[in-house]
Amino acid sequence: MVKAATMRLSSLLALLRPALPLILGLSLGCSLSLLRVSWIQGEGEDLCVEAAGERGGPQNPDSGHRLDQSDEDFKPRIVPYYRDPNKPYKKVLRTRYIQTELGSRERLLVAVLTSRATLSTLAVAVNRTVAHHFPRLIYFTGQRGARTPAGMQVVSHGDERPAWLMSETLRHLHTHFGGDYDWFFIMQDDTYVQAPRLAALAGHLSINQDLYLGQAEEFIGAAEQARYCHGGFGYLLSRSLLLHLRPHLDGCRGDILSARPDEWLGRCLIDSLGVGCVSQHQGQQYRSFELAKNRDPEKEGSLAFLNAFAVHPVPEATLMYRLHKRFSALELERAYSEIEQLQAQIRNLTVLTPEGEAGLSWPVGLPAPFTPHSRFEVLGWDYFTEQHTFSCTDGAPKCPLQGANRADVGDAVDTALEQLNRRYQPRLRFQKQRLLNGYRRFDPARGMEYTLDLLLEAVTQRGHRRALARRVSLLRPLSRVEILPMPYVTEATRVQLVLPLLVAEATVAPAFLEAFAASILEPQEHALLTLLLVYGPREGGRGAPDPFLGVKAAVAELERRYPGARLAWLAVRAEAPSQVRLMDVVSKKHPVDTLFFLTTVWTRPGPEVLNRCRMNAISGWQAFFPIHFQEFNPALSPQRSPPGPPGAGPDPPSPPGSDPSRGAPVGGRFDRQASAEGCFYNADYLAARARLAGDLAGQEEEEALEGLEVMDVFLRFSGLHLFRAVEPGLVQKFSLRDCSPRLSEELYHRCRLSNLEGLGGRAQLAMALFEQEQANST
Repeated sequence: MVKAATMRLSSLLALLRPALPLILGLSLGCSLSLLRVSWIQGEGEDLCVEAAGERGGPQNPDSGHRLDQSDEDFKPRIVPYYRDPNKPYKKVLRTRYIQTELGSRERLLVAVLTSRATLSTLAVAVNRTVAHHFPRLIYFTGQRGARTPAGMQVVSHGDERPAWLMSETLRHLHTHFGGDYDWFFIMQDDTYVQAPRLAALAGHLSINQDLYLGQAEEFIGAAEQARYCHGGFGYLLSRSLLLHLRPHLDGCRGDILSARPDEWLGRCLIDSLGVGCVSQHQGQQYRSFELAKNRDPEKEGSLAFLNAFAVHPVPEATLMYRLHKRFSALELERAYSEIEQLQAQIRNLTVLTPEGEAGLSWPVGLPAPFTPHSRFEVLGWDYFTEQHTFSCTDGAPKCPLQGANRADVGDAVDTALEQLNRRYQPRLRFQKQRLLNGYRRFDPARGMEYTLDLLLEAVTQRGHRRALARRVSLLRPLSRVEILPMPYVTEATRVQLVLPLLVAEATVAPAFLEAFAASILEPQEHALLTLLLVYGPREGGRGAPDPFLGVKAAVAELERRYPGARLAWLAVRAEAPSQVRLMDVVSKKHPVDTLFFLTTVWTRPGPEVLNRCRMNAISGWQAFFPIHFQEFNPALSPQRSPPGPPGAGPDPPSPPGSDPSRGAPVGGRFDRQASAEGCFYNADYLAARARLAGDLAGQEEEEALEGLEVMDVFLRFSGLHLFRAVEPGLVQKFSLRDCSPRLSEELYHRCRLSNLEGLGGRAQLAMALFEQEQANST
């Protein structure tokens, strides 16, 4: 029996022997996991208790709080806003720019020490060579001349003594710009500065330290090792150093005597703060070059000259310009060399990509051409020759190639010829015969692309000539995007709407007033309305009914419904009303800082339109004439959109003139021919009107006023920027404009073209003609 049990156990062990390592491994793993979890939990409890003890302190009775209560202390809570009604309300003033509120500063300010004798020569040369590279450039002088050069910020201290000039310059920088800039570079007007290198140097240095960086020089006759920065080569002062130096300026000016301002500053920094000049800091070396007398910059090729930040002395303005030309050529060569190296690296890396060499775009390093996803996104090519272009802004099939377009095409042809000669010389030399065909298009991802068919004459080294026709492709890439400086505008400006109203438009005026009340008066927009009621010669006289009686009643009703509203109307009698003459009447009734919004009875301006009017009309800078969306003739517009095919996806978005209540979009277009709406300031209009009166006198002015619109006055007699853009918020119902024969030929043509294009789209007009022919044939 015992033997049988032993045999059964042996057979069981034999069966389990293959799975025995697996069982032992699982058991060991589970045991170790349980031990580790127990150890982590114990350690976590000790840490929480210890943290609670530290928070409450050994003497704090709250140190024994439970763990869940300690976690609750760190949960975020929403504290509701509460204002004590007994305390006076104080309005929070926000800064004009977010940069000021965040406390961020500009990187570098450059101060130029000049004099009355060199302000109009050397200082002007400095301004023309480096001013566009720095955020701010200020010129400090003891006494300025009778005439200050244009475009330069000059500060006069009234004293020519060197120490006084330096002390007052530092005081002025601290007072007016101490909180706006991180670095201050002080130089003389007989110093040429390589501006891009200096800006890069300031960008590599840490700002939170006292730094006095420049060309270190030893004091004359001094035994100590302290040094000062030579003023002829310029020097950098950190903002923190300037802040620490400000309290010691008065003491240094009275105690330190020196004929040189740079030595005086160096002595002041050493005596008061113990800071001396250094030429190297954080791995950045300040390099300078002393230019010998009568030395030609074009022949200078030493390494110290090529890598210099500053060159001194520069006694003449012409030498300053020659230095600038030399260093600009060097920077251009370095940029081309870096571009070639990067292109070579891109070619080498492209082989390792999944696309291989097929994924390499031309030119190397620039984005690939835009890939359209549908036929509506295809970028079209514009065809041109040397004399004409076949894509005109006015819709004409052919127009002369002139102005900027002609200069652009000429530059592209010259560049193509230059590149061909550079590639094939000295074996071949090409001369242009004529341009056979030219194509160009603008790619928003790359720039302007050109394809040119050139008829060339190839000349060999032996003098053999042959005519060749070659096609070349060029690309003018998009350069660095820059922010154009624009004057500050605000959305708090009050808008004065001006509505000229003819007798024929009196019946539709109440609808405009109701829309104005719903979109402007109801939300209490900061806007006013002035109606200009234009009577004819025999209308509204004694015994005759007033054609605007309903309009005046509607105005009175709105003033009753909205007590704070101000709706004014002016009565004008004119035989042939002109937009400019009517605007003259309104302009005399308002201050010069009034922002006008000239509108029509078919327009429905809303809050968004008024805000864009405020932002785009800039006093003394820009006038804004929006392009409204004109609905097509409802008799030709489709009553419902045709259903799409199965699987065609969702419907496209509705156009600006869509009416959701009717369930069908209303067709239309942006009317580029119309210019009845406009936003401008009264001062700008008066200035343009005065210039018109000065250029045209007598009968000529009277004839011009009848054929001009307000936009043409700004376009021809004003130096402002004229901004035209589509405005989806301005949607007009279909109406035929009254084209007066008194208008000029161009304005009359635009008026007629606006009426014809506003009838309907091509498909709608074709369907109408087809239905008419079908009706006539039957």
